[in-house]
Amino acid sequence: MPVRFRLPFARQVLILQIAVVVVVGCAGYALVAWRLDGELRDQFGQRSLTLARSVAADPGVARAVVAGDPSHLVQDRAERVRRRAGALFVVVTDRHGIRYSHPTEALLGQHVSTDPSAALAGREVVRFERGTLGLSVRGKVPLYDPAGPERAGHVVGEVSVGFDAGAIDSELDDALSGLSAFVAGALLLGVLASTAIGVRLRRQTLGLEPYELVELVHEREAVLHGVGEGVVAVDAAGRVAVCNAEAARLLGTRLDRGVPAGDLDVPGPLREVLAGRSPAADLFVTAGERVLVVNRREVRRRGRDLGAVVTLRDRTDIETLARELDSVRTLFDALRAQRHEYANRLHTLSGLLHLGHHEEAADYLGTLVADASGASGAPAAEPLPADPLLDPYLQAFLSAKTAVAAERGVRLEVGPASFVPGRVTDPLDVTTVVGNLVDNAVEAARQDDRRPAWVEVELLGDGPDLHVTVADSGPGVPAALRGEIFRDGVSTREPTGGRARGLGLGLARRTARARGGDVTFADPPGGHTEDGHTEDGHTEDGRTGAVVVARLPGVLGKETPR
Repeated sequence: MPVRFRLPFARQVLILQIAVVVVVGCAGYALVAWRLDGELRDQFGQRSLTLARSVAADPGVARAVVAGDPSHLVQDRAERVRRRAGALFVVVTDRHGIRYSHPTEALLGQHVSTDPSAALAGREVVRFERGTLGLSVRGKVPLYDPAGPERAGHVVGEVSVGFDAGAIDSELDDALSGLSAFVAGALLLGVLASTAIGVRLRRQTLGLEPYELVELVHEREAVLHGVGEGVVAVDAAGRVAVCNAEAARLLGTRLDRGVPAGDLDVPGPLREVLAGRSPAADLFVTAGERVLVVNRREVRRRGRDLGAVVTLRDRTDIETLARELDSVRTLFDALRAQRHEYANRLHTLSGLLHLGHHEEAADYLGTLVADASGASGAPAAEPLPADPLLDPYLQAFLSAKTAVAAERGVRLEVGPASFVPGRVTDPLDVTTVVGNLVDNAVEAARQDDRRPAWVEVELLGDGPDLHVTVADSGPGVPAALRGEIFRDGVSTREPTGGRARGLGLGLARRTARARGGDVTFADPPGGHTEDGHTEDGHTEDGRTGAVVVARLPGVLGKETPR
């Protein structure tokens, strides 16, 4: 199919504007010329009429005509007037239309070439007529007899004065020459202005044609509302230009067009990215209960800053799967720890048998059997107490965390005052809050130089509410950082293994606050006994570092009967 040629829109506008300017200029020129020509004709007609009146008012001319002008006085006076006024002719006739004066003397005594009846009837007329001297504008007035009162008003002839029509054209040309220069200047200015408008139009539309702009709008709508990611476009001035429905859904708020990005009601790190004060390349932030991956890309075209595009990807489902995977990995690590423990016991038993220490092997086997049945003996890893934590979910979850912490060299204990009589009804939120707090505490205790490294978890059920306290032997959190550490990306530790830091505490707090609870830091106990132990029983080397308190309303159901 042949491609249809499209004249660029800017050029169409330029041509149209130039055409309008030319038409308006030419129409104005023609109108002025027509009006000026009419005014010049009227002026010359009035001049000829006035000059004819002055000749007719001369008594000598009238008496000479009545007497037949034997001395040619009329010819002499008429020629003097004609030459002085620059007229084409001054003709005086008698009442029969016979000439007594004319620029061409050979025509004297002949009848005039045009009709003199109007003037001979006593009327003054102005006409464009063609006579013996060509086309002229002429004024004709009656010539009255000055003999006496009894003959007053008696017409004895006419006076006709004419000006060459070419003189009118000459004056019109002189007047229009200046107007022509003005119109030409106006046309040139209009063309330059139209060209400038066309250039600015191309610059404003980035050189795109209207049909291309329409296609871009359609494509933009299809892309913005067809992709599964949130898209927020910010212009060069830092104002929101575009926000698709997915972005509004992920952020839980509508971003109105034209609102400064720095004034948006969104999480702090995301607001910094939208305002351009912070770069973003796969930045993890949380918005409500969602975990988002944020990227910012600057947009430029032909060296011009057009703003930036911020994309938001929802990682909540992936993070949920990751937490479930962490739970599975935690259980796997616990089973692996138990496998190592039992493998060591079997190796010990095998060694005793190979060395012939049958009695010692029998005693050791009895100890293992008693340990397995819970009758007697000390296990390699202390089991969690069964009475305080009646909920099987919490027991299983903390047992797995205990095994994993032990593999990392950290002793995880459940506080003796723990008591949760109800069943967990929302394990996902409990896992999110308790798991993140325990993981942070284990990591802090493991990386600190103080030994022994320990973490203590205390859980209390209060009707449907669960209260959690997690303390560790780590270095603690400085008081100045306690308010900031709940923000996304803020952490006391450096990223390791390519994993982002500073998300767990913020996610735990938002999850708790979404239920009407909260996660805060508490001051660690500072009292010590005389034997060097703290009031909670830990040694001086194992003094409490950080204490985090969480409250989760509505996560417990009915109490389980004891």
